Amino acid sequence: MLDRLSLNQYTTREWSLRDAVDGCARAGITSIGLWRDKIDDAGLDTAVALVRDAGLHVSSVCRGGFFATADPEERAGRRADNRRAVDETAALRADTLVLVCGGQAGLPLTTARDMVSDGIADLAGYAATRGVRLAIEPMHPMYCADRSVIVTLGQALDVAEAFPPEQVGVMIDTFHIWWDPQVKAQIARASGRIAGFQVCDWLVPLPDVLLGRGLMGDGPIDFPDLLRAVDAAGYDGPIEVEIFNRALWDTPGDEVVAAVKERFATHVLGRSRPSV
Repeated sequence: MLDRLSLNQYTTREWSLRDAVDGCARAGITSIGLWRDKIDDAGLDTAVALVRDAGLHVSSVCRGGFFATADPEERAGRRADNRRAVDETAALRADTLVLVCGGQAGLPLTTARDMVSDGIADLAGYAATRGVRLAIEPMHPMYCADRSVIVTLGQALDVAEAFPPEQVGVMIDTFHIWWDPQVKAQIARASGRIAGFQVCDWLVPLPDVLLGRGLMGDGPIDFPDLLRAVDAAGYDGPIEVEIFNRALWDTPGDEVVAAVKERFATHVLGRSRPSV
């Protein structure tokens, strides 16, 4: 029942890539979501060898994006970095490169969004030559100014649908989309374009804008309902647990992984919701 579980590295952020690979092996987890800073710390060749030798499947690499900037020199630098991210994703044979598209960056909002569309158009062709699928991740509107001007699944699909589905899809993260009254219809619309599914809960009250994410069952999100919608849309790939939470980061990794497995089975694959 846990064969779809993937451990996103940032759930156990204090672990190195080697630690995370070893932790997955101890826990019987067969998929992992990698972050580029951890890949860089290990070195790409070492990272490739570690996941290959452990028999791990890489469900995603995070992150590319941050397309919006008024500085032409900075924009060129980001373009080059995004191509490096594609190369790393290809080397790791990951399912997708996650795009955190970038915030308003002091630009008019429409200009920032146009830059995102243009940046993805520029990157998609290169990614296709490397066999890499891009995944646009819509983020909660509270991140519009600094992290992503793409704030709903519908908006992400509006951008993605300019490209073949095998080139550009979407990453659905429960933390970012659970509140959207159109989310079920948009998940259905995303059929064929769902490149990944990430889960964590929304803590009430939210203790921190970035680090206010919780273990499944610690908040109001109805995971089985969203999972049914994602499954019905044809996605049958890994489900990443990605939790930004300082208390979890300060907890021994094996304890976190054990809790992740239990909560995944009970609250993601389960059919009843707890009271919160």
